[in-house]
Amino acid sequence: MLNGYHIMWMMVMFDLPVTTSKERKLASGFRNHLLNLGFEMSQFSVYFRFCGDREKTKPYVAQIRQGVPLEGKVSILFFTDKQFGNIIHLSNRKPAVSPKKPTQLALF
Repeated sequence: MLNGYHIMWMMVMFDLPVTTSKERKLASGFRNHLLNLGFEMSQFSVYFRFCGDREKTKPYVAQIRQGVPLEGKVSILFFTDKQFGNIIHLSNRKPAVSPKKPTQLALF
């Protein structure tokens, strides 16, 4: 049975070069690639996605690897739903609204 300690989220953080127009285009393409995979932007170079269980993260890792530009750094982190729920969000020194968790679908 899945609970808050087994349900997984992924976070992708990156630092890509954007000095030339070609580099900016590649960085923008990578951002769009993440959005197309269902990731949401948390900050400009930080994206997250609800995945369900750990096994479901593997295809996303493979697709992210395929879309990573040759230059720059990309980190992929995994954390549980319980840990995600404990993230503190601040904006202009004030508490900010946490991103919405996806609703569970029930199929009958």
